[in-house]
Amino acid sequence: MTPATTTTGTTTGLTDAGAATHDSQRGDQMTPPITTTGAITTTGLTKCYGKTAALNDCTITVPEGRISALIGPNGAGKTTLLKLLAGLSRPTAGQVTVNGSVPRQDPAFLAEIGYLAQEIPLYRRLSAEDHIRAGAHLNPRWDSASVRERLAALNIPVDRPVGKLSGGQRAQVALSLILAKRPRLLLLDEPVAALDPLARRNFLGTLTDGVAMGGLTVMLSSHLVTDMERVCDHIVLLSSSRVQVCGDIDDVLAEHKLLIGPRKDTTAIERDHHVVQVTRTPRQTTMLVRLNGPVHDPAFQVNDVSLEDVVLAYMGEDAPPALAAFSSVGDDQK
Repeated sequence: MTPATTTTGTTTGLTDAGAATHDSQRGDQMTPPITTTGAITTTGLTKCYGKTAALNDCTITVPEGRISALIGPNGAGKTTLLKLLAGLSRPTAGQVTVNGSVPRQDPAFLAEIGYLAQEIPLYRRLSAEDHIRAGAHLNPRWDSASVRERLAALNIPVDRPVGKLSGGQRAQVALSLILAKRPRLLLLDEPVAALDPLARRNFLGTLTDGVAMGGLTVMLSSHLVTDMERVCDHIVLLSSSRVQVCGDIDDVLAEHKLLIGPRKDTTAIERDHHVVQVTRTPRQTTMLVRLNGPVHDPAFQVNDVSLEDVVLAYMGEDAPPALAAFSSVGDDQK
């Protein structure tokens, strides 16, 4: 399964090299650039704070033109990865390239990157029109008309201070401003977490419209697996600060299966395949596995899985009660 990664820039394209808080002066070591054909490529990417690894040995590739879902429990390293990709933080070890370049805080790199944080950091006293004009002044490829057209289609007033807009409207303003920058890579950190279902649908619709125009790769961090499955075609799954899964979603689902059979010795299955989670009852064994070939034991029924099944299985103890019965390989539940 192919690994994947990303790099960031600014929320609305209104920032400069000194506008974001970052730790590039901490003395962390940046290794030389690596050759890549993907929009995002990392090799052994690690970020430590003191003795704690916020991201550990992250090796991923996100091909150009994908919408990549960045999924994982709280504290898994999602925001850390996005900041590394955006050049807002320097790695402790490993390599990272975004659009073929090492992330850095300079205008040439940031011109290709759009970054939107969860808090939707707009200037609350300024109107959308004020943001549009500022973006035109600061960005060489700025498309003011596209922002006005998107906001008009959504009935969002451009003359009202953004602090007086709803959360969904502010998110749409921010996304429209980022797309006006015409970035090659868009990094979104939990942008729809606080939105109601209709606002989320409208936001994701605007996002997919932007990607459909071509030349854009997206990494979208979210806990909302159903939304991700609807709009994303690639996934990076983090847990315990490490990459668990990286690849096109269709390939990931094809590689993972749910095996259901009688309670019996499963040593042969565990030897031939990677068992993600297993649960046993007095009469039945259920295993979510990553296949390395065909399942030879005729006693087990092979079932397809959903993206949510895969995500919750790798999250392990972070799974909801529906999967709480799953145990580590070899544990018995009686």
